[in-house]
Amino acid sequence: MSQTTSLMNRYTSSSLILRIFIGIVAGGALAAIAPDTAKMLGLFGSLFVGALKAVAPILVFVLVTSAIANQKKDSNTNMRPIIALYLISTFAAALTAVVMSFMFPTELTLATTSTSTTPPGGIGEVLNTLLFKIVQNPVKALLDGNFIGILAWAVGLGIALRHAADQTKRTVHDMSDGIAKIVRFVIQLAPFGIFGLVANTIASTGFGALASYARLLGVLLGSMIIIALVINPIIVFVKTGMNPYPLVLRCLRESGITAFFTRSSAANIPVNMKLCDDLKLHEDTYSVSIPLGATINMGGAAITITVMALAAVHTLGIQVDIATAVLLSIVAAVSACGASGVAGGSLLLIPLACSLFGISNDVAMQVVGVGFIIGVIQDSAETGLNSSTDVILTAAACIAAEKKGEHIVNGQQQAA
Repeated sequence: MSQTTSLMNRYTSSSLILRIFIGIVAGGALAAIAPDTAKMLGLFGSLFVGALKAVAPILVFVLVTSAIANQKKDSNTNMRPIIALYLISTFAAALTAVVMSFMFPTELTLATTSTSTTPPGGIGEVLNTLLFKIVQNPVKALLDGNFIGILAWAVGLGIALRHAADQTKRTVHDMSDGIAKIVRFVIQLAPFGIFGLVANTIASTGFGALASYARLLGVLLGSMIIIALVINPIIVFVKTGMNPYPLVLRCLRESGITAFFTRSSAANIPVNMKLCDDLKLHEDTYSVSIPLGATINMGGAAITITVMALAAVHTLGIQVDIATAVLLSIVAAVSACGASGVAGGSLLLIPLACSLFGISNDVAMQVVGVGFIIGVIQDSAETGLNSSTDVILTAAACIAAEKKGEHIVNGQQQAA
């Protein structure tokens, strides 16, 4: 028994990132040597993602409720600057995608491709869907993983409980701590989960089918890398006045890598919560900003929508002026913010962007089909960028507030 305990202690005390890296290498090696076995062991990946998705909704609900219910008077959660940074980052991502698409125009070989879902008819429909998500039944919101609805109900319940008895508040806080412990246990299993995900993905799809779309992938990934390593650091530097790269690289390493392989912003919410805690950010802030970011901070989605739409434009030989390109950036940014409220995510918002150029829905849906083919890379990179940026911008806002003298100690705002 003592040997087992000692082994577990050694495992949990070692670097999580190192363990994840070993899982990635081992998964890739197994897929190359024994693909059939790799597919079977993909069960570990499915179980890991399933566990994260299962715990994330209740974690967000309880944590947000607890944070607001126990919030001290006059505390500062810095939500306004965080939301502003989310919107700026998403619009900057769309503009970057426009520039990259014009620098490296891409043409596609389109073939008839059918999909089982219908894209939204316009921005109004996207926003309408998002609004109805807010007022969804709370039990159904938890079951469906509707985080905008979960947030709305958690905020409302938290405000109502601010006037509850101290014992009630303490009970909610204890529930939050209990769920957090479960989350920490699940995250410790990440190396095994990512091992299964990598093994199954490489064994099932390989990367040969992606070769014909190498240029398109290059534009997509290049745009995302620019946002991750150039634009986000600039935003952090302007906001905080400090060297942004230690924060940016840590978030990419500890949040982006996990999100890349789980391919789910919802599943990565617990990972981001733990990272924010490790960064010693204020719980009242990140308990709201992280699930909110998983809903509206969608720079990667804005890039996907813009690049794919302009690939269709170049394929059809349509001329685009600067004004229309800027309008496309606005449409892509607004649409991306509502991507989580539309079945199919960012790919099914491509026809909406294509409609700006008069491209028919049939052609646009063929472009969506191309998106599904490259999705093994595109969706992974998109999720990694979206998720890591949530933590980066939350941390930037908190650091900026502290530098201005708005130090928060035990939930209370104090002068420096």
